[in-house]
Amino acid sequence: MCSLKIALQKSGRLSEKSIDLITEAGINIMNGTRKLVSRASNFPVEIMYLRDDDIPQYVYDGVADIGIVGENVFREKNKTLRIIERLGFARCRLSLAVEKQSRYTGIQFFEGKRIATSYPNILDSFLKENGIRAEIHEINGSVEIAPGIGLADAIFDVVSTGSTLISNGLKEVETVMRSEAVLVGGNGLTEAKREILSALLFRIRAVQKARDNKYILLNAPNEKLDEIAGILPGMKSPTVMPLAMEGWSSVHSVVNENQFWEVINKLKEAGAQGILVIPIEKMIV
Repeated sequence: MCSLKIALQKSGRLSEKSIDLITEAGINIMNGTRKLVSRASNFPVEIMYLRDDDIPQYVYDGVADIGIVGENVFREKNKTLRIIERLGFARCRLSLAVEKQSRYTGIQFFEGKRIATSYPNILDSFLKENGIRAEIHEINGSVEIAPGIGLADAIFDVVSTGSTLISNGLKEVETVMRSEAVLVGGNGLTEAKREILSALLFRIRAVQKARDNKYILLNAPNEKLDEIAGILPGMKSPTVMPLAMEGWSSVHSVVNENQFWEVINKLKEAGAQGILVIPIEKMIV
């Protein structure tokens, strides 16, 4: 039977969330990360556990059909693959950082400087775009210590919270790109594998939609229903049901996570009471 081969990071910041996404999509993975390859018991996929840096190459070579990888790694490896889906987790940025005491006045600061990085290709492109000539030192791991030991004047690395920079006496001065987990693949899938991928994307998008939204229930006076309905459009429009108490109705809808607190405040101002917020397991639109 035909199966779709998916490359996932074996360990690291993408690994757990990638596996969680596959699991929440209703796919039961056998054997977990204890083996190089695991098969699903209820969906035609095989999971390959690899180093993050190797995933673009494996997909490019056709060993894996698709892969979940950080966009930063995808861009650095520069393989002729396409981003099939942005997954919204493992967000970070690739930034230039200098020593805290440095007087940074702009991008020209880096002219003639030594910059340590694990992402030489992305950095080289950025410097060329800005007409900056600098010396790039490629390092695998612990890039942030380079200025402190005299190896470089600055670094170019992944930044999430910025705490690692601070602890090493550095400050972030330029954000070059923003990254998140992405699902990547080539264009050579068979018709059967494209059908499996389509079914997988349907499940993934349902999980992602659920994560991005909350189900909300509230009680509202009938004279305020039009105003509250305008605040809560939902997927099409709010569901309104009469309560046993005359003059009141129960209103059900969906709120985007990014707008949640703003919407809640507006609802309270409009007279909504008894507001309940419930997580959504899956959301099909």
